[in-house]
Amino acid sequence: MKSGNAWQDKLLILSMDKINAGELHQFSSITGSCFINAPYEQLRDGLLEFFLRYKLQPEIGLEGECLWNIPKKEFQITADILKKNSLSCTLHTPFFDLAPGGIDSKIREVTREKLRRAFELIPVFQPRSIVCHLGYEENKHSYKMEQWLKYSIETWLELIEIAARNNTCVMFENTYETTPDIHHRLLTEINSGSLQFCLDTGHLMAYAGTDWQLWLDKLLPWLGQLHLHDNKGQRDDHIAVGHGLFNFQELFDFLRTTSIRPIITLEPHSKEDLLLSLKNIKSTKLLNGIINQAKS
Repeated sequence: MKSGNAWQDKLLILSMDKINAGELHQFSSITGSCFINAPYEQLRDGLLEFFLRYKLQPEIGLEGECLWNIPKKEFQITADILKKNSLSCTLHTPFFDLAPGGIDSKIREVTREKLRRAFELIPVFQPRSIVCHLGYEENKHSYKMEQWLKYSIETWLELIEIAARNNTCVMFENTYETTPDIHHRLLTEINSGSLQFCLDTGHLMAYAGTDWQLWLDKLLPWLGQLHLHDNKGQRDDHIAVGHGLFNFQELFDFLRTTSIRPIITLEPHSKEDLLLSLKNIKSTKLLNGIINQAKS
């Protein structure tokens, strides 16, 4: 049984005290061109002020009850605050309990309704992208592959149309998938210019057990976003970039040989890991030649 720990990557906890202003401001050339995961519920509870203070651009996580309980006018207020402070954002749709390709029609409809509510926030936030999970697990869905694909494609076609009308790209992120095959099949069968791939480095290590080369050999033409975090290959720990086993230098050396400049999101679990990630990125010049062309 897969652990649910991957989805706690949206639970970034950054204390607003005990932080030296210079600690983050010295990395403004990086943070000004990247996004940092920020659960909406935490933005409501003080995290927004932190992001405003340090000019951080959020990838807004919509997990939990917020899509059911928070009125659109409150989301609009948050969006207006970000715009007033010249901060772009990305959106991250919910994952827990959802089944975009679910066999049960009632579960599928609840899933679609919740995802629909997330996509209806695109005109509000005008995000650079909206990141989604396929909800595919080989040990369950491979036995009903064609059914799963049919329902999944039906789910995403409606949502991608909403994104396309608002000039926002949908990103399919890798999670528990062990190969790029299911992403490749969906990307090719849906065949939309508003659909791309988000490579999550930590999920490759913790769940796929395969290297990035396998994935980009097949999905490079669709690569539109990166989620950067690290682990030791056992759990989806979301530790600082460079403090686990993932070879970030190798990945970015390769990307510099291509014309692809993906959106970049940092996904730390703590203030300390955010700072460590930024220090490592700066000291290794990891994003040189990438972020200056990725920023809108």
